[in-house]
Amino acid sequence: MKVTGVLRADRFSPNSVDKDRMILSAVLDEMKRRGCDVSMVSEEDADADINADLIFSMARTDEALDRLSGQERKGVRVINKAEGVRACRRSGLDQLMRREGFSMPPQKGNDGFWLKRGDGAAQSRGDVVFCENETALQKAIDDMERRGITDHVVSAHVVGDLVKFYGVGDSFFRYYYPTDDHQWKFADEARNGEAHHYAFSVSHLQREVARLSRLTETEVYGGDAIIDENGKYYIIDFNDWPSFSRCREEAAKAIAELTDF
Repeated sequence: MKVTGVLRADRFSPNSVDKDRMILSAVLDEMKRRGCDVSMVSEEDADADINADLIFSMARTDEALDRLSGQERKGVRVINKAEGVRACRRSGLDQLMRREGFSMPPQKGNDGFWLKRGDGAAQSRGDVVFCENETALQKAIDDMERRGITDHVVSAHVVGDLVKFYGVGDSFFRYYYPTDDHQWKFADEARNGEAHHYAFSVSHLQREVARLSRLTETEVYGGDAIIDENGKYYIIDFNDWPSFSRCREEAAKAIAELTDF
């Protein structure tokens, strides 16, 4: 079986270029151990002539996703599907989650706001901005629109523990507190201070994010949640194929096991 990995463009991996390469390499190593012929290309080179039976893709550009959709129409299995990646773009995802009743922050509150670009995942610090009040929020919206980003999402800040989760289908789920190990992209994770490790239902969170994975057709996923002092969780981010930096080897095996041969 020929297997190709499509590596994400650097601009979609802020402060995580090496970590993203390492998880994809780990998955391909797993497939090689299973007897597959493996190769890796960048998403800029993921053209329609990829000769593979199976593609593991971290790509996010429209051009690469269009080409991968063409591969799917030929019968090639692509993980994650192109339409799944598109479904994880923040603006559409926010609408889906509110429509389907997921536990997420309200759009207004008393502890500030988060402004996030809505047309895709964050590419720089300015794509995710904390605003202390509505005046600061409007200024941040104006600044973002001056950069040409007119699609954005606003949610209220929720006080509590920040939890980062990683998942693969319904079978694999891990969660971590970024303030415990200080692994973060932009240090926004420190906004709520050190984690109190409030008790919460891990199984409920796992079931809810697995349901979101199915709705978005995104088999390999990650995200963030806030756990308040009463143990209620709020999903604040969900994205396609994270770096799995805290559980890379376990995740690579789980991703490889998604294949049905």
